[in-house]
Amino acid sequence: MTPDGDLTKVADPADTPFGIVVDKPQEFPRSRRKLKEAGLAYFLLLPALLIFAVFIFYPFLKNFQLATQQVPPFPGLPTKNVGLDQFGDVLGSKDFLNSLWTTVLFALITVPIGLILGLALAMVAHQKLKGIAIFRTIFSSTVATSIAVAAVIFGTLMNPQVGLLPWLGINPQPPFLENPGLALPAVAVATIWQSLGLSFILMSSGLQSVPDDLLEAAEVDGAGAWSKFRNVTLPLLSPTVFFAIVVGTIFAFQTFGQIDLLTQGGPIKKTNVLTYYIYSTLRESRDPGKAAVLAIALFVITMLLTLFQLRFLERRVHYAR
Repeated sequence: MTPDGDLTKVADPADTPFGIVVDKPQEFPRSRRKLKEAGLAYFLLLPALLIFAVFIFYPFLKNFQLATQQVPPFPGLPTKNVGLDQFGDVLGSKDFLNSLWTTVLFALITVPIGLILGLALAMVAHQKLKGIAIFRTIFSSTVATSIAVAAVIFGTLMNPQVGLLPWLGINPQPPFLENPGLALPAVAVATIWQSLGLSFILMSSGLQSVPDDLLEAAEVDGAGAWSKFRNVTLPLLSPTVFFAIVVGTIFAFQTFGQIDLLTQGGPIKKTNVLTYYIYSTLRESRDPGKAAVLAIALFVITMLLTLFQLRFLERRVHYAR
């Protein structure tokens, strides 16, 4: 070994080819090398971990502390530690159950319809036709539209005084956004339109992975358009569809902006989804303890629903090899 300890020299020329003396690097112990690599990895991750700790982990843990405290209705009075009793009071209330059902119904409307429309547009844009690139741009353009812009557009379209739909003779009474039976579907239409660009892009990327030779082989065997789609395209597209369902469901349960801009949870709380219920609890009731319980409930429900989808829907996913 050399004095600096980095290289080991073969001293006997007879032990080497043609009697040449060679130097070879010393191999560090594997455990020491892994320790160095782990230390470097944690050092590089430290800035991101600090950001997560300050803005995500700490607020998340603080939320559990707030959920056990009952804030009095009048300012200046001390808070009362009620433990887990507040969870039962809040989660068993009629307002929470109504808000949960509204959120589930909103997801059942927006996720399947948005997925089907995105897949249909992707199938059209996947055709090898002249000028199809123009339609691909049009179909994906809504991905650049924010929720606020989409809400303003559809709020104007449905306005009974200046809207396009009343001008065309489509003007139910009460108007769309004031009608208890039509308010939630009206907000769902705005949401589907705003998210259609993302759904189209996801489905288009999935269609690119479907081999053309499989479709040609199915066509040679006499398969029609529907048979090729059901037996070839859809199974190979199932990972993309599965991803779109999971992500779309999470987005639906986190809906807030369009509700706030279009209906403010009304009429008669028919669009009072969980996220807006949390917001209104803080704004109107000024009860952070109750809002913390609702936030935890939303997190747990979304997590359990996602785990359910990963556990049962993934069985139908076909991963081609």
